[in-house]
Amino acid sequence: MDAALLAAAVPARPGERVLEAGCGVGAVLTQIAARRPGVFLTGVERDPVAAELAGENAALNGLSERMEAINADIAGGFAALDRPRFDWALSNPPFFDDEAALRAPSPAKRGAWIADDGLAVWTRFLTDGVRDGGRIVVIHRADRLADLLGLLGEKCGSFAIRPVQPFADAPAKRVLVHAIRSGKAPLRLLPALVLHDRSGAKHAPEAEAILRGEAALEW
Repeated sequence: MDAALLAAAVPARPGERVLEAGCGVGAVLTQIAARRPGVFLTGVERDPVAAELAGENAALNGLSERMEAINADIAGGFAALDRPRFDWALSNPPFFDDEAALRAPSPAKRGAWIADDGLAVWTRFLTDGVRDGGRIVVIHRADRLADLLGLLGEKCGSFAIRPVQPFADAPAKRVLVHAIRSGKAPLRLLPALVLHDRSGAKHAPEAEAILRGEAALEW
């Protein structure tokens, strides 16, 4: 779900370049490629097996000319990639930076759940990775919103925040945050995306349309 929402929230235009920090096997990048023809995509992933699978997924989907996966650790910084800055940078960072915050994840899942160097390393990579006027999109836990705004706000502004609620009468558990490097516009709090209703359907109609690629999340 998080990968699908993140992909739907990147309205990149043909010719633009998109960078993902922590791309895993390429779930977000391949969805963006399907939604946005003509966009060029680069993923960074420290797990060599996952990075290789992302490259294989690009090839299997006929995307090798537009999509690449680099095996590198974002803790090394964006400059280590030796790439020009991107138009977009996005991430679904690990949700925790304190192993005491949850029961120990299995070794295979630890990298996806625990941010060894903290959230600041991820936000620094994203902000360094985009040009002035470039856009950043992050999906994260709703209770880390203040941290995200504080860290991204060192170089970015023009924030737009979209809460993601399981039901209309339930608190948001996720937030999608959009920021512009060097942006100066006032913060905007957008209408929430509600994932489920009480009708018994698996997803509310708007969420279902997004998951099927029939709708996008605009800013």
